[in-house]
Amino acid sequence: MTWEEIRQHFPHQWLLLEALEAVSKAGQRIVTQLAVVSVFPDSKVAMTAYAKLHHDAPARELYVFHTDRTQLDIQERHWLGIRGTS
Repeated sequence: MTWEEIRQHFPHQWLLLEALEAVSKAGQRIVTQLAVVSVFPDSKVAMTAYAKLHHDAPARELYVFHTDRTQLDIQERHWLGIRGTS
């Protein structure tokens, strides 16, 4: 689904989303297709679910957004450092 389609189907909701199609351009992540993973009553519960899912499947491109946002403005972050093994 596109962001506009999601906003129409889930008005005024916190969502956990997965990017299905996305490209990087000038430090921005442009997401053209998304899947709704879950709907939440508030941001705290959504972020807790995001953290668990990201821990279990770190390769998935996940986001938490509220559908009152008209556009997705996703800045890319590049992490430096060494990750330990678990």
